Amino acid sequence: MINPLLERLERSEGKKLYGYQLDSIDTIFDRFSKNPANYNLLFQLPTGGGKTVIFAELAKRFILETHKKVLILTHRIELLAQTSRMLNDIGVNNKIINSKIKDLPDEHEHLCFVAMVETLNNRLSDEKMELENLGLVIIDEAHYNSFRKLFKFFEDQIILGVTATPLSSNIKLPLKDNYQELIVGESIQSLIKKGFLSQGNTYSYDVNLRSLKIGINGDYTVSSSERLYGNFFMQEKLLYAYEEKAKGSKTLIFNNGIATSKQVYALFKEAGHEIMHLDNTHSEKERADILEWFHTKKDAILTSVSILTTGFDEPEVSTVILNRATKSLTLYHQMIGRGSRVLPSKKEFNIIDLGNNARRFGLWENHINWQDIFRNPNSFIDGLYSDEEIEKEFVYDMPEEVRVRFLNSVIGEFDIKEEYHNVMKAGGKARDVIQLSINEHTLMVVENGEDLLEALELIKLLDKDIEFRIKQYSYCISKTTESYLTWLQTEYRRKLEFAVRQHYF
Repeated sequence: MINPLLERLERSEGKKLYGYQLDSIDTIFDRFSKNPANYNLLFQLPTGGGKTVIFAELAKRFILETHKKVLILTHRIELLAQTSRMLNDIGVNNKIINSKIKDLPDEHEHLCFVAMVETLNNRLSDEKMELENLGLVIIDEAHYNSFRKLFKFFEDQIILGVTATPLSSNIKLPLKDNYQELIVGESIQSLIKKGFLSQGNTYSYDVNLRSLKIGINGDYTVSSSERLYGNFFMQEKLLYAYEEKAKGSKTLIFNNGIATSKQVYALFKEAGHEIMHLDNTHSEKERADILEWFHTKKDAILTSVSILTTGFDEPEVSTVILNRATKSLTLYHQMIGRGSRVLPSKKEFNIIDLGNNARRFGLWENHINWQDIFRNPNSFIDGLYSDEEIEKEFVYDMPEEVRVRFLNSVIGEFDIKEEYHNVMKAGGKARDVIQLSINEHTLMVVENGEDLLEALELIKLLDKDIEFRIKQYSYCISKTTESYLTWLQTEYRRKLEFAVRQHYF
């Protein structure tokens, strides 16, 4: 029965692939031919590079060349249907193995199978299913550890893992334990230069993450994230960032908790922006309706909770807001990747980072040595900046819209650390540094405020600069508790306002 299927497959047309995609397939087949049948290979390609197209065409070529069948494994139901459609488009007869499929009486009628991890594991463990003449197993999103339980069933087959980030979701279970080799595909920077991905413009806003807790999975807990990102100041910072950098653009907002996402929805709604909220408690119909609304509305805003990191493709997304911090390089790339699709009218997109993520991992498009990460994942994790180190390196850059309100002043860079060093060297006291800073801010305000009312407005515009200077001062005196910083900032503003009022009376 398999010969007519092969003949039909030979006559079917494949998709037109780009040069780098064809090169990747050739490289993978070269490794197949030079290694034993049970060789496990890992392939890396950035989100948006066409991984599904590549492994679908690769499956077709493998079937035609070896006359053996292919199994493709996914971890999300959306990816299951997406993969099956892609295979159908290029003529690969396939069957989806989902929870409704208990056995395979029609196995001989199919050349390829697409299955969910848990479903297939249950069927194979119960010995209710046996895939005959199977030669290749392809694992999509191979960095997830849920796939490991299936390796024991495929010791005589080639296993090809495919991922954008070859870093295990569990650092204690590195991918190198299950794969003999990593093949690195085209880089993000290369795909941008060749016009296959949009250029990401990253805007980072300083966030104090000291209140966040790390859970057993190595990432920040939902509960501590809800407390931080649900507070008034963080919500206001989010709205300000959107209105400053992305107002009117199709926007995805990623959060780390449902409560936070619902608060974001309420905040933006109250501010007059059209927005919807999506999480995994919505029904399939609700989800479909929300995504249809997002697709059709040009300036739509969608706030969600990690549900759209995989299996979701909306090329017109032109702003991605990370309203959360993460310790996961994979999640970082997955979230940003939702905005990286290129269109004739879209060559760039915005990345608004409210979790110090770009400082932790580097810019999304920066070069990453995936081979080093694959071989030494612990070294990579250990080498990441801590939240404390990130905070200390942050430098406040006064926005242009604030600078134009102080045109009568020479705005230099008042270096708290340098001033502290000079004061201490001269035998002064630490608090003298704060007074010097207040003096400078007082001069800036009175030089540009025509009356007291305008002067008080100008003081408010200095909030971010004051916050930054106080934080730098706290590092100098090694006293950085949250309550002490709050007290210092309150005192600073009180003294600054008093000094300004003295000038106008």
